[in-house]
Amino acid sequence: MSVHRPTSLAATAVLTIGLAVAAGVVPASATTAHGHPSRHNPGHSSTPWHGRARHAVFVQNDDPAGNTIVAYARSRVGTLHEVGRYPTGGLGGVLAGSVVDHLASEGSLGYDHGLLVAVNAGSNTITTFAASGDRLARRQVLPSGGTFPVSVAVSGERVFVLNARDGGSIQGYLRFGDRLVMVPGWHRDLGLDPHQTPEFTSTPGQIGFTPDGRRLVVTTKNGSNAVLVFGLGRFGLSATPVTTPLPGAVPFGFDFDAHGNLVLTEAGTNSVATFRLRASGGLAPLATAATGQAATCWAVVAGRHAYASNAGSANLSGYAISPFGGLAATGTTATDAGTVDATTSPDGRFLDVQTGAAGIVDTFAVHRGGVLTRIGSVTVPNAVGGEGIAAD
Repeated sequence: MSVHRPTSLAATAVLTIGLAVAAGVVPASATTAHGHPSRHNPGHSSTPWHGRARHAVFVQNDDPAGNTIVAYARSRVGTLHEVGRYPTGGLGGVLAGSVVDHLASEGSLGYDHGLLVAVNAGSNTITTFAASGDRLARRQVLPSGGTFPVSVAVSGERVFVLNARDGGSIQGYLRFGDRLVMVPGWHRDLGLDPHQTPEFTSTPGQIGFTPDGRRLVVTTKNGSNAVLVFGLGRFGLSATPVTTPLPGAVPFGFDFDAHGNLVLTEAGTNSVATFRLRASGGLAPLATAATGQAATCWAVVAGRHAYASNAGSANLSGYAISPFGGLAATGTTATDAGTVDATTSPDGRFLDVQTGAAGIVDTFAVHRGGVLTRIGSVTVPNAVGGEGIAAD
């Protein structure tokens, strides 16, 4: 998703770089490096099959011993073929109490127009990569502006990261090509209870832009059972969010439908809910549908259909979405154990879902009526409990 850059924002960007360099607000720990595939998979396949690949899928393994992005080429029929492994220069992390979802979040890997951003939860950093097809080149390792980053949002010239621990926080960056500059004024503490347990359900779940790029949405899960909406305008990020309480819902993951409505998973009730965003930033409820499954935590939209990942039931719940946010169940589809984060191909023809019990990615073809047909699976190296997937 691209966002038009306001003239005032471009001026802010120039001023930010000057101030950052002069004041030293870009820490010395921010590094640049050339990313290379690991020796375990030295570069890209030289087989004729690789030359016919059209798109890529990137998967983060969140390994506490060394976080790695594994690149896959997608064939014309949707199957995935590993073509490279790229260390992030940081460490993965594990939230207390988590089993198949060590970050307990959605969107820990962000992609937009040739820029891939990964969170390194165990290092309190983020890593940027320049992406060209299924090839990656590591550019920077930057501080996340908080503790234990779990989700990242990339839209046009702006990038925001969500930190889970120490009460939660968000930090913003300006993008210049395939590099980022931290903006100190785009930091906000969320004020959640850092001692609330269990940790994996009490930390915030996702950060994401609205389709028009004018707002930033954050879910708090059981930390405060609320959805926070920050404004993004000519003068930057709003000082405080507009908060919509959802008592007992445990709002977790979300996506947006073609009409700009929020499609949200509510882990506390194992439901999918849709909302319209009011001009004020508050949420107006449209529809709610119980999945009847366990641990409904992640959401992805493909065209006119939404799919919710049910980690405790090893399946996906499908829904047709009406123009007014109505939800009509289209059935459940089995996956490997520990269904977590998911992504779709740009044309909406394929859906890839991570399954954390064994670190497997299952790929499905999306048919008319939202019906899913499984077409293949790959095991991601060292990715048990891993989260973070993005498609080009």
